[in-house]
Amino acid sequence: MLGIFNNALVQPPRELNSPAELSSSVKPKLSQEILEDFVSQSGNAFSVSFGNGTSLAYVPPEKPNSIDQRFFCAVDGIYCIFLGCLNNLSSLIKQYGLSKGSDEAMFVIEAYRTLRDRGPYPVDQVLKDLDGSFGFVVFDNKTKTVFTALGANEEIRLFWGIAADGSVVLSNELEVIKASCGKSFASFPAGCMFHSKRGLMSFEHPTRGMKAMHRVDSEGAVCGANFKVDAQSRVNGVPRVGSGANWALWGSQ
Repeated sequence: MLGIFNNALVQPPRELNSPAELSSSVKPKLSQEILEDFVSQSGNAFSVSFGNGTSLAYVPPEKPNSIDQRFFCAVDGIYCIFLGCLNNLSSLIKQYGLSKGSDEAMFVIEAYRTLRDRGPYPVDQVLKDLDGSFGFVVFDNKTKTVFTALGANEEIRLFWGIAADGSVVLSNELEVIKASCGKSFASFPAGCMFHSKRGLMSFEHPTRGMKAMHRVDSEGAVCGANFKVDAQSRVNGVPRVGSGANWALWGSQ
């Protein structure tokens, strides 16, 4: 899985940028080169670009098991790539009134639309209700919103970094991120979500802030930071969204 988002659309945490990038022998790539390299590695890769420096790419699994499952779905201008499996998908499908054949990506899009348009529930609670191993990326082309989340059990992993043109790169493949982002990359933190208008936060501990810890690699170079929940800090929780609000825009409220 690959997601590339122009820095005019997504402002990542500044700690993802490595101060050693200029002197490093491993240089980040431009967004288009990253996309072309990813697609060229597989004969059945699929990609979609949106003309604003944003692209999504996906390779269907050959023999998926519950952890290796990958789904891609698009509904009404909302795109989702989902990794993993939800153990309670059947009950979630009933709760959201979806057809029995809906997969995890279809459910995430419907949950996102419900939260965006009319959801009375806090976002962190919706994510905590997901039982299973999961990671997903949602791009709402109508509101130009990016929403990413990673389950807390760490069976699925995501990585993110910064391309040469400042774009944010997301992938479940570490080698793709390393080759694309030079020293400016890190693991996406488990139990957390990133919203392009709200930033990075923990849905496991929504009242706690996040702290960054820079990594030092084997060459002694300072790399992009890992992020963890800061037990000593408190922030306003994820806001509840009433029927008159647009969840996709709550970061600007």
